[in-house]
Amino acid sequence: MERVKTASVAGMFYPINKEELLETIKQFETNNTKDYDVSTRAIIVPHAGYFYSGQLASNGFQYLSKTVKNIFIIAPSHHVAVDKPVLSDYEHWQTPLGEISINQKINKELIEEFGCQYLDEAFEKEHAVEVQVPFVQYLYQDVKIIPILLNYHTDNKLADIIAKYYQNDENAFVISTDLSHFHKDDEAKKIDNATANMIEMIGTAQMTPHHACGSAGICALHKFVEANDFSLIRIGMTNSASSSGNKDRVVGYGAWLLYEGKSTEFIKDRYSDFMLEICRDSIKAGLDNQQIAITSKVPPVFNQLGACFVTLNINGRLRGCIGSIVAHQPLIIDLAQHAYDSAFRDNRFPPLTKEEYEKIDISISLLSPPTKMQFKDEQDLLNKIIPFEDGIIIRDGGHQAVYLPSVWEQIPNKVDFLNNLKIKAGLAPNHFSSTFEAFKYSTVYIK
Repeated sequence: MERVKTASVAGMFYPINKEELLETIKQFETNNTKDYDVSTRAIIVPHAGYFYSGQLASNGFQYLSKTVKNIFIIAPSHHVAVDKPVLSDYEHWQTPLGEISINQKINKELIEEFGCQYLDEAFEKEHAVEVQVPFVQYLYQDVKIIPILLNYHTDNKLADIIAKYYQNDENAFVISTDLSHFHKDDEAKKIDNATANMIEMIGTAQMTPHHACGSAGICALHKFVEANDFSLIRIGMTNSASSSGNKDRVVGYGAWLLYEGKSTEFIKDRYSDFMLEICRDSIKAGLDNQQIAITSKVPPVFNQLGACFVTLNINGRLRGCIGSIVAHQPLIIDLAQHAYDSAFRDNRFPPLTKEEYEKIDISISLLSPPTKMQFKDEQDLLNKIIPFEDGIIIRDGGHQAVYLPSVWEQIPNKVDFLNNLKIKAGLAPNHFSSTFEAFKYSTVYIK
């Protein structure tokens, strides 16, 4: 007789009545904010009660590919200490929506190849996996799940598991996590914004359960994302105060999707016209002695930290160019600020006039996060620079300068490129030292 795990938190975290549960999920689906035209095979979603985070979880699930056959649900173990990823030995799990099968073939592979083990005890009271299951049952007709629990530490095996099974496009991954727990609303938002920055671009090396109870799963996915030069795109963020009104002890929630490419490419492909409009509106507001009004209803990816340059030209001649090399504020603010600054605060030019406004051509460079280059001498550095692709930042003894990749059009020779960059930094063209640093980044252009 096949073993079936009955629901543990139905009636507490989500409705126990089948019709009520279906109606709840259908209402979430109706209210989903469909910001992106993308399908993914990995999402990060919250696991609180549906009253608090169900809508955000639904927003995340709408992007998960509907053609997959297996869904790994990776969650923290809240009730039982485990020292390695653990699996469920049940053949099926049951919720008010019926039964769903566990892929025991994959479970056996995980045990044999990665040293995972069965521990049904860890799943008995665990909500972090179970709350995701009704969404899976509602959205998929023929799919199996692979529930995985692990404790509050990064397990390299989990990253290896993701890397192996992601190769098969029939497999998808749900990373189940909430963010900060039980801080006052203002403090929680600060912590959650810092966590979002780690997830999206800074890295997760310092992420702990203080930031997210599912930090181990996030770190594993992040390691996979970095290894493949993929990106994590924000779907949304909120906390329990938005539902309960109680701002004294809140829990934070966030959702992200995996994009198989750079976030700058994701943005360019979908929002080029929107970004140019933001820049033009910011300049127009400046001409009217006003500030651009940025609404909170911009696509969530624009609330991620971003760095850009905004360049103005008139009849092919430069009329202003200002930007950021390192992302330090939401991209939407960076865009509006640098559009304004390029028009009115570039010291090489007088402020833009209303007559000139009608003639300007606007271009935007979106920058990837800089990565430090490793080299043993100047020739080794030159060998690692890729012309017409790399933007370069150099730094030494308080001197710093940067060239955008577009500068290669004027200086195509690598030696001349680096020497001119040194001069821009206030260094001699033949300067080099043991403290010399170089960073490279890439850009995408919107014109």
